[in-house]
Amino acid sequence: MCVSARSMAVLTTAGLLTAAVFCNPAAADGKEHPLKPAIRIARKCLEKVESVSGYHATVTKKELVNNTMISQRMRMKLRREPFSVYFYFEGDLEGREVIYVEGRNNGNLLVHETGLAGLIGTLELSPTGGPAMSENRHPITMAGIENFLKATVQQWEKESKYGEIDVKYYKDAKLEDMTCSVIEATHPEPRKQFPYQMTRLWIDDESGMTVRLQLYGFPVRSGDKPPILEDYAFTNLRTDVRITDRDFDRNNPKYNF
Repeated sequence: MCVSARSMAVLTTAGLLTAAVFCNPAAADGKEHPLKPAIRIARKCLEKVESVSGYHATVTKKELVNNTMISQRMRMKLRREPFSVYFYFEGDLEGREVIYVEGRNNGNLLVHETGLAGLIGTLELSPTGGPAMSENRHPITMAGIENFLKATVQQWEKESKYGEIDVKYYKDAKLEDMTCSVIEATHPEPRKQFPYQMTRLWIDDESGMTVRLQLYGFPVRSGDKPPILEDYAFTNLRTDVRITDRDFDRNNPKYNF
């Protein structure tokens, strides 16, 4: 699937738009911190996703959870107001369904499993409880493009107070049938103020929507590649869809709750 190896190969060979910058925030020349242009671009992307009421997408995620790499693929429906999410899992978890609607179901998410586990019926789980978080680094309340963009902007705003930041811009990176521009922010040394060694933000050139976020940790040994901690890709993205309460109703006849 080109969301992983193929995309990384394209990114590696993509044309460099801007030379790498190593910045000392206390530099006497008063030059702008290299993260500031990246923050402005991320904010524009945030405005873009905030301009739509919701969307459908296929979400492919990789997360390191308790030293185990969790890989999942889901069909997603998301509504911004009230914040609502529906997931239908594919692959090894084919048929699992999850619904979360802010302010409903006692603040819980609804889960219907498949196979023998499905015989139990629909479960109500706390978004931040152990069962719901066993396969996730973040609760479902943080799902979606808008939430990860907000987190990235906040991260970069904090990091823009420091030096040791190398920012590159790439073009012509491929994510399935999308051509993307990529911002890559890297820290050469581990510091307590840097939660990730490298952050990559992918933006679809045609729609202007952010479609992928990759977060890498610092390698344990010098010379090793940075380990992937989080990777979220949004493909088959559609914002021209009508989304209603029925999409997040457990009694929807198309669902199996």
